[in-house]
Amino acid sequence: MSLRKQPMTSSQSDYRAFSKDEPSIPIFSRPWWLDATAGADHWDAVLVRRGDRIAATMPYCMTKRLGFTLITHPPLTQTLGPWIRPIKGARHEQIAHQHSVLTDLLQQLPAYDYFYQRWHYFQTNWLAFYWAGFDQTTRYTYILRNLSDLSAVFCHFSASKRRSIRKAKDEGIRITFDLPARTFYEHHKRILAQSGADISYPYDLFRRIYEAGYNNNAARTLAAYDARGNLHAAAFVVWDQNHAYDLIGMTDRHHGRSGATALLMWEEIQFAALKSRQFDFEGSMIQSVEAFVREFSPQQTPYFCIYRTPSRLYAMAQFTKSLVSPTEHA
Repeated sequence: MSLRKQPMTSSQSDYRAFSKDEPSIPIFSRPWWLDATAGADHWDAVLVRRGDRIAATMPYCMTKRLGFTLITHPPLTQTLGPWIRPIKGARHEQIAHQHSVLTDLLQQLPAYDYFYQRWHYFQTNWLAFYWAGFDQTTRYTYILRNLSDLSAVFCHFSASKRRSIRKAKDEGIRITFDLPARTFYEHHKRILAQSGADISYPYDLFRRIYEAGYNNNAARTLAAYDARGNLHAAAFVVWDQNHAYDLIGMTDRHHGRSGATALLMWEEIQFAALKSRQFDFEGSMIQSVEAFVREFSPQQTPYFCIYRTPSRLYAMAQFTKSLVSPTEHA
């Protein structure tokens, strides 16, 4: 259950204004993204100022569940967490600055029973949160760090991946852009049903992200079809000026050997090079997905999951739930 509708806070208003002029804010921390995924009334941000400049920010999403107050991620949001303005100076001064602004951000957070955020990989210092009683676990994503030379990128793919791409082209697989939101969603729902799985996000949520992404020139769908019009694979890619992300991907298991998924990914990467500096495969920690992604020769990149449960009652409820159905952190 979400929190009751609240008027926009001054901190959210300040964060909206600041984000317009700060291009290094990741897409998942952009106000329009949070409006689409969490709802404008259900997220806020804390900010730290040093002099007349904003030195650090941290947007967060707050929800209610069974009477507990949770700070967690909106759905389909890869990362969230602090943004810190870099400063010049010696290394010890930079680290001390990070400790200082992270502590100030932390002290501004509202009361909560549970906190969980996945931080962007560029945020490598979480010591201030550790000293405040938070825990951390490491996850991995895979990133192509340099898209400036696409021929070099392709040459570093595994031999089998390059063969798959060529095979798909030889068999007449074609890539199209801008699959409508409803068509993309229904295809994903159908493909998941092939393995007995349910789709994990509602259509209205995807429609909001789709429309917001297109309106902000930050999202497109791609689809791979054969000559008969059968869809083999599709993807939803989002981007900011620094990173493009393979947010949602699907492969029809009935066409799994056509090479269409590899070709689609290659088209995504080439398109991403027009928009961003790097391409983030968004993981994965899933073994079969990791094996597929790894063959594109990206850089394995760790990032932090930061969490804390100050409420003993909520911790007990989570422990009891894990005994019945073990899951990762929310």
